[in-house]
Amino acid sequence: MHLFALNLGLLSGEGGGFNPIDLAAGGNLFWTGVIFLVSVPFIWMVVMGPVTRALEERDAKAERAIAAAEKASKDAESARAQLEVTLGEAKAEAAKLLAEARARAEARGHEIVEAAKGEAGGLLEGARKAIQAEQSKAISAIRNEVVELSLRAASQVLERNVGSDDDRRFARQVVASGEKTR
Repeated sequence: MHLFALNLGLLSGEGGGFNPIDLAAGGNLFWTGVIFLVSVPFIWMVVMGPVTRALEERDAKAERAIAAAEKASKDAESARAQLEVTLGEAKAEAAKLLAEARARAEARGHEIVEAAKGEAGGLLEGARKAIQAEQSKAISAIRNEVVELSLRAASQVLERNVGSDDDRRFARQVVASGEKTR
């Protein structure tokens, strides 16, 4: 409170001391101005110069940082675009490889099916030949049996011994000629 009263006292002109507003004490105002004008260049060099340079350096750093950020952004965008192109190429290559693999798989499947058909055809042909061979054997056996039965029947009918090789040959010719007429 005392400090406030002292300040009020200075402004009201009580008590003496320096009062820059008091025009009666004009010399003080003059010397204050002179001292101020003389100290402005020193203040400028000592305080304002370094502060101004620091502010200019800060602005230059900020501009460089902005330029670097813009360059980094452009580089990142360029890298992203290149990555998208590379990714697109990789997808196209993968699709191509997949299509080729499918085509090879289909071709191999067809080859396997054709080979299986060929093998089955071969087995079927072999089976047919085996059946025909067995059929021929069975027919030959049946013919021989028919000849033997015929000879036995004829010998019983004729009551004589029929069974020589000549009789057998004749019976076979009769059986064979009977099959040809069918």
